[in-house]
Amino acid sequence: MNHNDQDKSRLRQDALSIFRSALAAVDPEEAVHRYLRVESDVLLVEGRRYDLKSYDRILVVGGGKAVAPMAKAVEEILGNRVAAGALVVKDGHGLPLKKIRVHEASHPVPDERGVAGTLEILKLLEGAGRRDLVICLMSGGGSALLIAPAEGISLPDKQATTRSLLACGATIHEINTIRKHLSRAKGGQLARAAHPAGVLSLILSDVVGDDLDVIGSGPTVPDRSSFQDTLGIFKRYDIWDRIPGPVRERVSQGVKGALPETPKPGDPAFDGCAQVLVGSCLRALTAAAQSAERLGYRSLILSSKVEGEAREVAKAFAAIAKEVLSSHHPLKPPACVLTGGETTVTLQGDGRGGRNQEFVLAGAMSLEGIDNVVLLAGGTDGTDGPTDAAGAVADGATIGKAKALGMDPHAFLKRSDSYHFFKPLDDLILTGPTRTNVMDVYMLLVGA
Repeated sequence: MNHNDQDKSRLRQDALSIFRSALAAVDPEEAVHRYLRVESDVLLVEGRRYDLKSYDRILVVGGGKAVAPMAKAVEEILGNRVAAGALVVKDGHGLPLKKIRVHEASHPVPDERGVAGTLEILKLLEGAGRRDLVICLMSGGGSALLIAPAEGISLPDKQATTRSLLACGATIHEINTIRKHLSRAKGGQLARAAHPAGVLSLILSDVVGDDLDVIGSGPTVPDRSSFQDTLGIFKRYDIWDRIPGPVRERVSQGVKGALPETPKPGDPAFDGCAQVLVGSCLRALTAAAQSAERLGYRSLILSSKVEGEAREVAKAFAAIAKEVLSSHHPLKPPACVLTGGETTVTLQGDGRGGRNQEFVLAGAMSLEGIDNVVLLAGGTDGTDGPTDAAGAVADGATIGKAKALGMDPHAFLKRSDSYHFFKPLDDLILTGPTRTNVMDVYMLLVGA
């Protein structure tokens, strides 16, 4: 191995090590332990005090990729005070718990198991009263997992609508606006179901801006969106005529005022509700920056709020690497530049991939032939799109290696097939289920 190859190998190893540090910083079990504790029959969380002697029951409910380890922490902290509970998690993300039933279900397209788990949660909350405390655990993935279609909407209707939204390039804010208006649980409706019980929501954010009404489609917070917003999104992406008839009918009736809106600020359903954000993308990026500095890099976090088409954002990110190399701005090498957020992909073919893999493929094309740079993008949940990879890693030699194998990177990008581009190069990041989810981490390493 020559000197350049050794440098590339080290940069890649460092990039993967820094990414692992980001994941460790947003471990959901540790996050709950950081925020929740019991002292003398008082539950303390973020300056709030809950006198446990005043409650007959504590019920634990929730949905998302990270809620099983969050629930494990709640059981460890509260012990036998937990009376019962139910969660819906993604396949492979469950854990054995003592008092709380865990339902595994499909994500991102929902299935009948998600419906069954959500209906169990709603039934559990039906009997909740003033002397009950409901602890609601929410994380990324909750929107697809807490699935209870509204009256007149079938599961196949919601599945078809979800597929259309995922393919058209809609943002998570837009997708969740629609989900809230096709559901019995989202958009504050879980709080309505639990009322008049007290509700404490512990939330691990997976959305840009950490908007509480968007994370998991905000089942316990007031909904700022409307049926009119829902119609506008369908029209904006030109998919109104392609979604199922019952969905069009419900949205049309809602716009006319013939159906009740989701609960808004000031609704009595939110009396006694509190929300605590226990983890976010910025926390993961901060840990990554600290890890990079321990490895000898100057580090800079540009933003935790990145959005946009993956391949276009990647070009801008690659341009930063070129600037670091040519002018030492915004950092002098060795440098680690970090951003986080959630890009989108407008599907253009029948390939297989995800936003992070597409990001790295487009970025690698912009960095072709440039030495001493490594680009990484990874989902903190361990899954990128409908694949078993969290993302991918590449350097200036990646495109040349692919061409030597007879692979045309432009063709792979054109058909949205980034997974099959990186797989033969052994450049996929395979973490397995991380049981956390705070969006994606994008990283540039520039060697000395």
